Formats: sequence, structure tokens, C-alpha cells
Amino acid sequence: MAQAPRKHVPTHQPLAERLRPKSLGEVIGQQHLLGEGMALRLAFESGQPHSCILWGPPGTGKTTIARLMADAFDAQFITISAVLGGVKDIREAVEQAQIARDGLEQRHTIVFVDECHRFNKSQQDAFLPHVESGLFTFIGATTENPSFEVNSALLSRAAVYVLQPLTAQDLQQIVDRALTQSAIPPVEAAAVDRLIAYADGDARRLLNTLETLAIASMQEKTEQITDVWLLKVLGERMRRYDKGGEQFYDTISALHKSVRGSDPDASLYWFVRMLDGGADPRYMARRLVRMASEDIGLADPRALRLALDAAEVYERLGTPEGELALAECVVYLAIAPKSNAVYKAYNAAKALIKKDSTRPVPMHLRNAPTQLMKELDYGKGYRYAHDEEDGFAAGEQYMPDGLQGLSLYQPVERGLEIRIAEKMRTLHALNQKKHKSD
Repeated sequence: MAQAPRKHVPTHQPLAERLRPKSLGEVIGQQHLLGEGMALRLAFESGQPHSCILWGPPGTGKTTIARLMADAFDAQFITISAVLGGVKDIREAVEQAQIARDGLEQRHTIVFVDECHRFNKSQQDAFLPHVESGLFTFIGATTENPSFEVNSALLSRAAVYVLQPLTAQDLQQIVDRALTQSAIPPVEAAAVDRLIAYADGDARRLLNTLETLAIASMQEKTEQITDVWLLKVLGERMRRYDKGGEQFYDTISALHKSVRGSDPDASLYWFVRMLDGGADPRYMARRLVRMASEDIGLADPRALRLALDAAEVYERLGTPEGELALAECVVYLAIAPKSNAVYKAYNAAKALIKKDSTRPVPMHLRNAPTQLMKELDYGKGYRYAHDEEDGFAAGEQYMPDGLQGLSLYQPVERGLEIRIAEKMRTLHALNQKKHKSD
């Protein structure tokens, strides 16, 4: 018995694909690269494709730019996923590029490697001879620092373009474009603000969320996406605080104050709360570096180095492995001795410079590279500290005239600053003794 012919079911095209830019002018964001006279715009207009690496967070347009580059040069576009692919896929790409080059149309090929940092050294090396011979143009996309993850040989043959997270205004344009094409029902202003905060600069996340809402609104016959309905539909998918909103800053404030207050348990709690709420670990790393310099300072100089190391470990390992290094840093900062002495001294110096006149550099401190300057007494009478007893020129003046004796840095009696304070008292006593003897 013959089977009845199957009905044709139209293939659903994702919203992200429907709204994908068809030309350079439709690209939203990245104007520091794609604006008039900018680097990537000039590359498009040159007529000559070149190998490059597009480095930026997810959803910033890396794949779109690569596809548009292939369209601009009428090139064959081959995509390889470094997560799923391997040397076999590279060989197949080479064969397809050779066929395109040697065929009647003699087309050039662009090989786009998504998440190129996932390829190991041998896989990355497999591209080199073909990039050098000009068989194809290599375009890599990565969310990781290519300095760490891409072989130096391949990196030296590719320009690196840094893509930035989309701004709130950029994301608003995406929502407007979806509304213009009737891809989603009308959206309440408060709901738009929440969606943009949730997307956090990621266009793909925003588009996928809009598609989920569009499908749900069709099923429930909803005429408008309100903020209340949005939270009901997405539930746990929405962040527990709005990034950039009041609760976000309240939570980072709680973390900072817990570290400053030397409570490792509370510090760890707020740190994990922020990660669970969707905070970017790179943002968290930057805040830890700030805490190390602002609240610990010279009481424990190792804290700043540990914070920088934790940030680097995260860049190398990513989520979730790298988050452990950040957690380790949080605990260390919380239990480290605290000092804001340098922070206060720096702010005091800034305030002084802002209101004070431009005082001349004392003559004995001035540089004297020419004979004329020496004849004008530049550098005359300067005492070279290394030639003095204990390497200290007691009584020497380093402040401008009128500011002698000004004290900006006042170390606290905690951690290493206890010893720093002792050293400063000793030096001060030597200065006083010299002044009295003069």
C-alpha cells in the first residue's frame, strides 16, 4: 500500500536569523569598528579580505560580521565550530576552498571558526600553511583573550578586532526592529527596561528571550507584553536583580562592605549571590582589584597581586572553574589587614593639585641634560641618596617651595603598614635632626 505524501511543514526560522543584518549599515553596535573611517569598515571597503580574530563577549555580532565580510567579497563561507569540529573539518574546508578556487567561478573562501580558542595547538597550526598561501581567509571568533588562547604564529597573521557588549541604546534598537517587523507584540516600557537589563549587552540573549515571549504570547493570546506577565512567563530565567539597577548596586555594596569589615563568610555569601544573579565574573574581578587597592593597600601588598592573579586565572579557565579563584581572592581580601591610607592620601593629593597653583619644580630637582641648563643651575646642589648614609639624604627637600612638611600619607597601625610607619618615623627624626644642625 503506497504511503500518502507527507505534507510540507515550513521550517521555522529563529528570530535571531530573521533579524540578522543583511548589510553593514544594518549592524547595531560596534561603531568603533564599523563606523565611517573605522578599521573594519575600511577592511570591507578595501576589496581585499584579510585574516582576523573577532574577540568579544557572546552576542556582540562576531558571526554576523564574518558572514557580511563573505558577502562583501562574494566569497564562499565555511563555518567550523571549534567545540564540535577537529582536524577532519579543517581538511574538508581546505578541499572545498581548493574546489572553489580552481572552479569556473574561481571564488575565494572565508573559513569562519567559532570559539577558535577551543582548538588545540596542532589544530590551530593546521590553518597556517593555507592562510599563508592565500587559499582562504581565516576569521576566528573568541570570547577569550587571544593573547592567551591563540597560537602566536596564527595570531601574528591575523588582525585582532575587539568587540564591545551592546549598549542599552543598541539593545533598544533591536527591540524596536522586532516590533517594526511585527515579530513580537507591543511591549510595555518597564518590560523593555527589564529585558535590556537581563540581556546585559548580549543581542543573542535578548533575541532568544523575545522569541520565547512571542511564542508564549501567541499561545496565551496576549496583546501586550507587560512587566508582570514577563516575570510570570520567564520566572527563574530573569535575573534576581536588574543589572545596572538599584538592587545590583546594593548587592555589590554589601560585598564591598563585608570585605572591608573583615567578614569572610558574608563576603563569600554576597559574592556567590551576585554570580547566581548573573553578574559578569570579569566585572567581579575588577571590583576585587579595586577593593585590594582601596581597602587593603600597603597593609598587605600581596592582596593586589592576588586579585590580579585571580582575574587572570578566570580569563584562562572561564566559568565555572575560574570562579573558584575569584572566591579564594574574596576570602583572602576579607581576612587581610585593612588600610585606606594610600586611598586617602591619593584623594588628598588630587584635591590639593586641583585647588593649588602650579608650583615650580625646585632647581636642585630639575633635570639638566644640556650645558645651558647646568649653567642655569638646573640640578645644582642635588644630593644623590645612594651616596648618603643608609641611602637617605636627611633634610633634603622634595616638595615644591611652600609645601615643605606637608604630609599626605598617614600609614595605619595594621599589617605591613606598622613597619612602614616605623620607617617613616625614623626618617622624619633624621630630617628633624638635620634641620636643627643646619
